Amino acid sequence: MLFNSYEFIFFFLPLSFFIYFYLLNKRLATGAKGFLVFVSLFFYSWWNIGYLPLILTSMLFNYVIGNSLNENFQKVKVSKKTLLVFGITANIALLGYFKYSDFFIENFNLASGSSISLLHLALPLAISFFTFQQIAYLVDSFKNETKEYDFLNYALFVTFFPQLIAGPIVHHNEMMPQFANKWNLAKNYKNIAAGLFIFSIGLFKKVVIADYFATYATNGFDKAEVLNMVEAWATSLSYTFQLYFDFSGYTDMAIGAALLFNIKLPINFNSPYKATSIQDFWRRWHITLSRFLKDYIYIPLGGNKKGNFRTYNNLLATFILGGIWHGAGWTFVFWGFLHAIALIINHIWKNFNFHMPRIVAWFITFNFINITWIFFRAKEWDDALRVLKAMLFGEFMLDYHWQEKLHFLGVGFGPWLQNIYADKDIFGWLLFAIILTFFFKNSSELSKNFKPNKKYLLFTTLILAYSILDMNKVSEFLYFNF
Repeated sequence: MLFNSYEFIFFFLPLSFFIYFYLLNKRLATGAKGFLVFVSLFFYSWWNIGYLPLILTSMLFNYVIGNSLNENFQKVKVSKKTLLVFGITANIALLGYFKYSDFFIENFNLASGSSISLLHLALPLAISFFTFQQIAYLVDSFKNETKEYDFLNYALFVTFFPQLIAGPIVHHNEMMPQFANKWNLAKNYKNIAAGLFIFSIGLFKKVVIADYFATYATNGFDKAEVLNMVEAWATSLSYTFQLYFDFSGYTDMAIGAALLFNIKLPINFNSPYKATSIQDFWRRWHITLSRFLKDYIYIPLGGNKKGNFRTYNNLLATFILGGIWHGAGWTFVFWGFLHAIALIINHIWKNFNFHMPRIVAWFITFNFINITWIFFRAKEWDDALRVLKAMLFGEFMLDYHWQEKLHFLGVGFGPWLQNIYADKDIFGWLLFAIILTFFFKNSSELSKNFKPNKKYLLFTTLILAYSILDMNKVSEFLYFNF
């Protein structure tokens, strides 16, 4: 079930909300939690009920291991470190089997000349997210930072439907105290108004903006056999803005939906395209994933405490693993490698205490991000290189309608956007996205100033209505693929 679907907006979300608070009003707190778990599992099963046993088994396994690590179960005869390694290995093995089996088989076949058949496994929905979330739980349990005696509470922590499919990746101690807080057991009308406000912004981002750019990103990367320079830049920028508005839109909808239930999810985006360095970018983009990579990979490897050479190796390992987490392909590995190299250069630059004008720093950072997204998006190396080559060395062409007025420029004229099936309106949309992204407050900043008054009611109603009227096709979120 998609957040941007009639089923979710008009049936699932309101029914879940009203029944949950009805049970709480009847002082059936355990029943209300059980109901949230049930509807969350129903939400998950809507895609493919065949994977329901997978998430249930994963939850039960990690609940038992986590309780053993935090010493709720006193009769465990193995060391905590051994148990932690076993738990993490089992989670990674599960993720690896479904997500990376064919990738490893393909590369083994290529290296050895063998012809082992691919498994062609369908990737279970949300497996990357609930696996990382539960690995974090195991590590936190090992540090005695969690104590979870109740499987129902743990199931709610893992499955809570707003953040189940694509995050934010949350910690146990961020979620469960909120469900236990007595003040959150009654309807909060300010939270309801703010939740609908944030949800509406996210829906608008996804349905109106991201889905518009999706068409031209797909045409440029997957359909066009040749691109001129303008088409290539339109393609790459379309994906750059599609990805941001798609994923930040999902996060806004998740945060807004959770707020209806008085649960505050952590911010996941903070205007990342305003970043003036690659380090600044990763403090703003997919913040909960960055936090996970830092806390559970980079710092355990030694972080920046063991000299520059070790720091650079730790950055390289962390971001290559981050690239692999996103997808089973060498383009993802290369994307992670490029970001690691950029962070290393950024680290060296800071060590020498070099500075550059803020606008120059932003321009370099944004264009680096835009170019590296090409490898993130392309299905094959050839697709990435075709787009990148056209961006740098393709023929610069203007629309033939301008030939009479601009012939003195000495450039080519013709149907300049035909290979991506676009028209000049795309430039208006790109300008709109640039202005919205670079010059306006983001949803998190807007929500801090939110007041349940007529102005915000009118704004929420207008963008929600416009978005719903624009929901004319099924459109999944990009991060469902990861």
